[in-house]
Amino acid sequence: MAIEAGAIVEQPREEPHGGVLYVVGTPIGNRGDLSPRARRVLEQIDVIACEDTRHSGQLLQGLSGHGRLVSFHRHNRQQRQPQLLAVLASGQGLALISDAGMPGISDPGEELVAAARQAGHGVICIPGPTAFVMALVGSGLPCGRFVFEGFLPARPGARRQRLQYMAAESRTMVFYEAPHRLLALVKDLLELWGDRPLQVGRELTKRHEEFVGPTTATALEHFRDQPPRGECCVVVGGCPAPATLPWDGDALAAQLQRLVRQEGLSHSQAARVLAQRSGHSRQRLYALLLQRRHGGEQGAGP
Repeated sequence: MAIEAGAIVEQPREEPHGGVLYVVGTPIGNRGDLSPRARRVLEQIDVIACEDTRHSGQLLQGLSGHGRLVSFHRHNRQQRQPQLLAVLASGQGLALISDAGMPGISDPGEELVAAARQAGHGVICIPGPTAFVMALVGSGLPCGRFVFEGFLPARPGARRQRLQYMAAESRTMVFYEAPHRLLALVKDLLELWGDRPLQVGRELTKRHEEFVGPTTATALEHFRDQPPRGECCVVVGGCPAPATLPWDGDALAAQLQRLVRQEGLSHSQAARVLAQRSGHSRQRLYALLLQRRHGGEQGAGP
């Protein structure tokens, strides 16, 4: 197409764009992992929402400039989110970062992204390090299919119930855990799941990065002698496929009732867990549980 002499050709504006939410991945330890694109966006963006303004201020102090810092975390997200949406509505650019890694993973960033999209604002992700992906790939365990569970419940009973529900999962599983709860988690894993392949990744990308394994028992022994420091990623091998056990209605019913009464699982959950352990059909086990329950109710006298 011919362009007339003297005509002004408008060039597309480079990032960051106004009225757009940028979800920016930041280093999980090594500051050299901040990408050039992320650096450029953070230097030129109008407003940066972050978990801790002091922590993020340290990360950003080496930049030539950066947007106004605004705190956004799980304790203030309800009152802060409308303010951040108003920033986008005014035509300013907004960047979302976390203390480390990719926002939206185990933090309230996912709520802001959903709200921004619902309000009709653009959302652009700037890739960056993600701790659980690094731990998974570096563990040596199967990566083709996996389950990311984030942080398990902090209360022991709720944590054990969740682990009991997941005991039959055949895919590799990845968890985040705080150092002061890691030992309790590894103990629960050994007791409830047995001695499986396991790697605990800690201090990832930092000078003292390490993986502790290769099994649950060896990791437990290690952390009993050397208390863990820093946030940890726990990668656990999935449940091996069980050999189908002979059908013993009384024994299977007793196991189902134990899962329901002692572990607090629903009937459907108990049948699912035992199906994976025994190799029998979940539907058949569920029917057995209902049959024994109704039979017990009918047989109970006044």
